[in-house]
Amino acid sequence: MIEFRHISDDEPALAFSPLLRGFLKTFDYLSEHGSIGLTASKGFKRTFVHWAASQFDWPGLSEADLFAVNKVLNEQDFMPLVDIHFLLTTLRMGRHYKGQFKLTKAGSELGAQPGRLFGIITPFYLFEIDHAAWSRLPDNRLPGSWDVFLNVINVEAEAGVTGAELRQVLYGDPQPSPLPRYDETMGALYMQVLRPLVWTGMLQETRPEKSFRTQDSVFSKTPLWRATLKLETDSIVRRPTRH
Repeated sequence: MIEFRHISDDEPALAFSPLLRGFLKTFDYLSEHGSIGLTASKGFKRTFVHWAASQFDWPGLSEADLFAVNKVLNEQDFMPLVDIHFLLTTLRMGRHYKGQFKLTKAGSELGAQPGRLFGIITPFYLFEIDHAAWSRLPDNRLPGSWDVFLNVINVEAEAGVTGAELRQVLYGDPQPSPLPRYDETMGALYMQVLRPLVWTGMLQETRPEKSFRTQDSVFSKTPLWRATLKLETDSIVRRPTRH
């Protein structure tokens, strides 16, 4: 059973969450400007998207990274912002009104309660969002459950674990091939489990220089993992020394 601990508003570990930071930055923008302009398709207008790209400090998606492949940024070019927009409206923290996005009363109140806000958005983001929709193979649903994923990671990532090691523990080694090929299972594990945990701030990803392979990334638990989760494997967590 997955249980989330209550997080106080002054918990230092909250600083590890890019998702929470994106929410709070958005709330700050709305507090100053009153609203965010919407496009005809109800996405955030480019003015705000460009601002968000410069302010969110998102791991792996810095302003420079985004503009390296885009001359201008629409909301769909900045994937975390799409998720934040969806969460704001779905959780009724904000609404669309006459071509503008505005906070609701509930949203305005949560801007001053980061611990409570984290406790609302994180379980919903992890367990209710269709993370497979972002992947190159959206119909490739990963076998398993969040209960299994979190308890396995709780043990294996205590001293850091590579993507390849986690893949092996959960699903075994990929089928051998005479030619390099895309590992669909590794890709699904990253998109549907590991990246959401990185974006919520409970895992940290360290990718070797010049490597684009998730298999090579090392995933480590942040202080937010320990501050947030109560898991069945907490009593048997290994504490090995990584060589």
